[in-house]
Amino acid sequence: MGDQMQFIVEKLNQEPFRKNYNLISFDSLESLQLLQLLSDVLGEIDPKVRRALRDELPEQTAKRMLNLLGILKYKPPGTVSDLSAFRQGLVTGSKPVIHPVLHWLLQRTNELKKRAYLARFLVKLEVPAEFLQDDTVADFNKQYEELMEAFKNLHKEHEQLKISGLSTAEIRRDISAMEEEKDQLAKRVERLKKRVETVQNHQRMLEIARQLRLEKEREESLAQQKQEQKSQLFHAEQRLQRAQVQLKEMQHVVADSKPESLMKKLEEEINFNSYLVTEKIPREMESKKTSVYFLQKVVAEPAMTQADLTALEREINEVNAQMNQLIEKRMMKYEPADSKFSMYRQQASIISRKKEAKAEELQAAKEEMSSLERQMEQKSSQAHELEGSEVLTEDEFKQYVNKLRSKNTFYKKKRLEIAEITAEYGILQRTEELLRQRHEAIQQQLQAIEEKKGISGYSYTQEELERVSAVKSEMDEVKGQTLDNMSEMVKKLNAMVAEKKASLAPVIKELRQLRQNCQELTQECDEKKIQYDSCAAGLETNRSALEQEVKGLLEECAQEESNYHYINCMKRTLEIQLQRAKEEMKAYVSPDPQERRKAVREQYTRIILEQENLGKKLREKQKVVRESHGPNMKQMKMWQDFEQLMECKRECFLKQQNQAAIGQVIQEGGKDRLVL
Repeated sequence: MGDQMQFIVEKLNQEPFRKNYNLISFDSLESLQLLQLLSDVLGEIDPKVRRALRDELPEQTAKRMLNLLGILKYKPPGTVSDLSAFRQGLVTGSKPVIHPVLHWLLQRTNELKKRAYLARFLVKLEVPAEFLQDDTVADFNKQYEELMEAFKNLHKEHEQLKISGLSTAEIRRDISAMEEEKDQLAKRVERLKKRVETVQNHQRMLEIARQLRLEKEREESLAQQKQEQKSQLFHAEQRLQRAQVQLKEMQHVVADSKPESLMKKLEEEINFNSYLVTEKIPREMESKKTSVYFLQKVVAEPAMTQADLTALEREINEVNAQMNQLIEKRMMKYEPADSKFSMYRQQASIISRKKEAKAEELQAAKEEMSSLERQMEQKSSQAHELEGSEVLTEDEFKQYVNKLRSKNTFYKKKRLEIAEITAEYGILQRTEELLRQRHEAIQQQLQAIEEKKGISGYSYTQEELERVSAVKSEMDEVKGQTLDNMSEMVKKLNAMVAEKKASLAPVIKELRQLRQNCQELTQECDEKKIQYDSCAAGLETNRSALEQEVKGLLEECAQEESNYHYINCMKRTLEIQLQRAKEEMKAYVSPDPQERRKAVREQYTRIILEQENLGKKLREKQKVVRESHGPNMKQMKMWQDFEQLMECKRECFLKQQNQAAIGQVIQEGGKDRLVL
C-alpha cells in the first residue's frame, strides 16, 4: 500500500497534473476531494468526461465513472459480492476503492487514452429491434456499421504504418535515389539517341519500333480479352447446363404429375412454411434475443474471476433446487384436480416435441439436398471441364446399361453373320475367279472364231447394246417407283395430320379447362396470401407492443431493485460510520489510558508528534551539513590537488626509469662495438 501511494503521489506531481502532494497531504484528502481527483485523471484520459463534481449529482458522477471504467476494461478485485461494495465505495469516495483505481489508471495512461479514443467510435449504439423494422432506420444503422468497419480498417493501416517505421528521412533518401536513377536513364537515352542518329533512316526505324510496341500491347490486350471471353463462355455454358438440368427435372416432374398432386405438394409446403413462420422461427428468435440480451449483459459486466464463477454456479444450483422443491409442492397440491388433464398435456408436449424434431429433420434434409445438388453441379462442371459427357442419373444409367446389353447381343449376332458372310465370300470369290478364267478362255475362242469369219468385235457390240437397254429399263422402273412412293407418302402424311388433329382436339379442350382452373386457384391463393400477410402483420404488431411493455416493466423492476440495493448500501455505510463514531467517542471519553490510546485522534496526534520530532532532527542535521559544507569542500579540493601532484610525480618517475634503461642499452651497445 505504501509503494502504491508513493507511485500515485509521484505521478500526480508530474505533468500534466502538478498537484504538489506528499504522502501525508495525499492521505489526508477527503472523499469529495478524492472523487474530484479521480474525475480529473479520467478527464485527462478522455476529455469528453471532464467536469466538476459540483455540477452534477453523486449518482450521475458514479454512473459516468463506472461507464468509463467499463470502457477502459478495469477489473475491480474481489468476488461478485465485492462488486456492490466497489460501486458503493466509488459513490462515497472510499480510499480502499479510489487508491487502486488511481494506481491502475496512472500506470497505463497512454494505453488508456488510446482505448478511450477508440471507444468513441467503436462502442456500438444498441437500436431496439422494433425501430430496425423501419427501412430508413435500418439503412442508417447499416451505414453506421459500415463506417465503423471502415474506421477499424483505417486505424489498423495507421498503426501498421507507425510500426513499419517509414520515416521522412528514408522517404527522402528513396526520392533522391529515384531522381539519380532518373538522371542516369535520361543520360542513357541521350547516348542511345546519339548512336541512333548516325544510322540511316533512323526516324523510320523508330516509327516502326513504336508501331511494333503498340501492336505488342494490342496483342496482349486482345489475348487478355480472349481469355476473359473464354472464361465468360465457360461460365455461360455452366449456367446453360444447370438450366438444362433444371428444365429436364421440371419437365420430368410435370410429365409425371397431375394438378391435384401439384396442389397437394403446394399445400404441404405452405403448411410447413406457415409452421416455420408462426411457431418455430418466432420461438427461435425469442430464444436468440434472450441469449443475446444475457450475453450483452455479461459483456457489460466487468471481467469475472474463478471465484466469481464458483459463486454464480453455487447460486444457480441453489435456485434450481428451490425451483424443483416448488414444482414438487405444486404437483402435490394440484395433482388430484389436475390428474384428468395431465395425460393430455403430456401427449400434447410429446407431439409438439416430435413435431419440432420432424421439422428440424426436414430442414436438415432440405439443406443436405441443396448441398448435394451443389456438389452435383460442381462435379458436372468438372466433368465438362475434362471434356467428358454429362453425369447420368440412376434411371438414365439403368437405361444405358440395358442399351449396352441389347447392343452387345446384337453385336454378337452380327459378328456370327459377318463370319458366315466372310466364309461365303471366300467361296464366291473362288467361284468368280474360276468363272472369270473360263470367260476369258471362251472370249479368246470367240475372238478367234470372229477373226476367222471376218466379223471381229461383233460380240462386244452386242453386249454393249444389251447393257444400255438394261440400264434404260432400270431407270424407267426407278422413276415409276419414285412417283408411286411420293404419292403414297403424301397420302400418308395427310392421313397422319388429320389423325393428330382428331386426337389432340379433346386434349386441347381439357387443357383450356385446366388453365382456367389454374387461374382461379392462383387468384384464390393470392387472396389467401393477402389475408395471411395482414393477419401476420397484426400479430406481429401486437407482439411488438407486448414486448415493449414487458421490456419497460423489466427495466422498471431493475431500476427499483438497483435503488433498493443502493439504499441498503447507504444504510450499511451509515451504520458502520455511526458505529465507528460511537467507538471513537467511547474510547476518547474512557478514563483507561489503554483505551484512549486506541482512539484515532490519539493515534494521529502521536503520529504528528513523531513527524514533528523527525522534522526537527532533520533540520538540525541540515544545519550541521550547511555549516560544515565550506570547510569540507576546501578539504576535498586540497585532496584532489594532492592526488594530481602525486600522479604527476609518478609519471615523472616512470619517464626517468625509461630514460635510464635506454641509456644503459646504448652504453652496452657501444662496448660491444669496441670489442669487435
